[in-house]
Amino acid sequence: MNQPTTVLVVRFGALGDVVLTTPLLRAIHRAYSGAAITVVTKARWAPVLAHHPSIAHVEPLADGEPLTALAARLRSTPWDHRLDLHGTLRARALRILVGGRWRGWRRPRIRRALLVWTGVDRFATSTPVAEQYFAAARDLAVRPDGEPAEVFWSPAEEARRDELAPPSPYVVIVPGTAHATKRWPPGHWLRLAGRLRAAGFHVVALGAEDERGLVSSADITNLCGLDLGTTAALLHNAAVAVAGDTGLLHLATAVGTPVVALFGPTSPAFGYAPYRARARIVAQSLPCRPCSVYGGAHCPMRHHRCMIELTPDTVMHAVEALAP
Repeated sequence: MNQPTTVLVVRFGALGDVVLTTPLLRAIHRAYSGAAITVVTKARWAPVLAHHPSIAHVEPLADGEPLTALAARLRSTPWDHRLDLHGTLRARALRILVGGRWRGWRRPRIRRALLVWTGVDRFATSTPVAEQYFAAARDLAVRPDGEPAEVFWSPAEEARRDELAPPSPYVVIVPGTAHATKRWPPGHWLRLAGRLRAAGFHVVALGAEDERGLVSSADITNLCGLDLGTTAALLHNAAVAVAGDTGLLHLATAVGTPVVALFGPTSPAFGYAPYRARARIVAQSLPCRPCSVYGGAHCPMRHHRCMIELTPDTVMHAVEALAP
C-alpha cells in the first residue's frame, strides 16, 4: 500500500466517543508519520482534540451549520482515506456530499439489544468502542497498541487549572450525565463528599454549566462549566475521579487519572468500560439492568434501584482502593 498523505476522520460526538477515537488516530499517525489527519467533530468537542500531536487539523461543525457548508470545505482536499466513525444519517449524508470512497464500522446493535432484552451477555468478549473503531481503518492495517486514549491541553489551560485547583490531594466528582437515569442521587454525592473530606481529600465537582446545581456543599469546590481543556488539566492532577457512564469518565482515563465508574441502567459490556485505565466499576446486580444502551429520562421500573442502591460507603471503598 502506498504511503497515505491525507486521512479524513468523522466523529461528530459525543464527548466520550470523540475521546475514544484517539487510540486509532495515534495508531495511524505512528504507522504513517507523513500522513496529515483531519478530524471532523462538533465545535463543542473540538478543543478535546485541538492539541493532539497525531492530528494535523480539527474541522469543527458549528451548531446549526448546514452540512453543505462543511462538505464544501472538505471537498477541496483529495483525501487518500475517508473514515466514518459515527455511522448516523448525518454522517452518511456528509459522505454523499463529500464524495469518494469511505470506510465505516458497524455498531454492535444486535448484541446490545440482546443484552438489554435478556440481561445476559451472550458473547464471549466485549470489544471496547475504542477498538471497534479500528474496523473502519482496515485498509490502513493498523492495530490497537494496548495504550489508553489520550487528551492534551494548552499552557494557558494548565495555568487556569493552577489558579482554580484546591490543594492536593483532591478527588474529582462528576455529578451530571446526559441522561437522568445514569445520575447518582445528589444526596449520595454529598455524603461521599463528606467522607472524602474526613479522609483528607479536597473535593472538586466538574461538568457542564447546567450541572452546577446538582451538588452544593461547603465540602465541594464546584467548578462545573469550565472549558474542556481546563477540565482535562484538573482531572489530570486529581488523585481519583468518580463519575457515571458519561464523557468525563473517558476524559479522566485519557489524562491518566484512576476512575471509579458508576454503572446503573447501562452496562460496561456495551463497550464503554474505562479503557486501558486503573479503574473500579461499581454496579448493582439486578434483574432489570441493563435497561438501556444510553440511559433515559425515567427509570422504566420506577424505582431507580440501580443507582440508589450504590451506596456512598461502597463508592468510598473503591476510591480508597485506587487513591495513592
